Amino acid sequence: MIKVLAFDLDETLYPPRTGLMEAINERIKLYMVEKLGFNPQEVDRIRQNYYLTYGTSLRGLMVEHNIDPDDYLRFVHDVPLERYLSPNNREFREALSRIPLEKVIFTNASREHALNIINYLGLAGLFSRIVDIRDLNFICKPNHQAYERFLEIVGVKGEECILVDDTPRNLVAAKAFGIITVLIGGEPQEGVDFVIQTLAEIEGVVKEILAVEKMKG
Repeated sequence: MIKVLAFDLDETLYPPRTGLMEAINERIKLYMVEKLGFNPQEVDRIRQNYYLTYGTSLRGLMVEHNIDPDDYLRFVHDVPLERYLSPNNREFREALSRIPLEKVIFTNASREHALNIINYLGLAGLFSRIVDIRDLNFICKPNHQAYERFLEIVGVKGEECILVDDTPRNLVAAKAFGIITVLIGGEPQEGVDFVIQTLAEIEGVVKEILAVEKMKG
């Protein structure tokens, strides 16, 4: 029985190419150069290696440079949301309020960043909880331990959960736990059960999933 509808945060609850993630990426580079003394010419290559090896720059810097994650998170998320996001989300908000499932956020970012995004987008009160990078013990998607921890915190089995994410590799990893996967803004591919182009479309997907579940008895 499906119980939980989970959403990734960045570039899932708002469209890609708003410039917000680019601004955060610039803050990450600035952190690495100003606080850790990295060569600016090497930062992109090092971050790509961290992304492939650890999932995020944060995890890579924690493992290899023993940084304070809270200091990092405060620094990189210090961006003015009003420059990049639009709070016009009425259609999605109304659709979400009609879906008879617990709604949660499952993010590699911090709780503070998630709350700032949710509040700015006018989505406050629609999510019962935020599972953030601290809850995941700083082990992030697509590491399998992140999904194990998420399911433990939310208190459901994989097959009782739907995950909406903009990153295919996060969904492929989720699929291994029996989670129903929904890619936003992409093309059908292995490991993805459904593809949507707008957030409001999730209501129709959930209706379809619940209808099939009901038919199976």
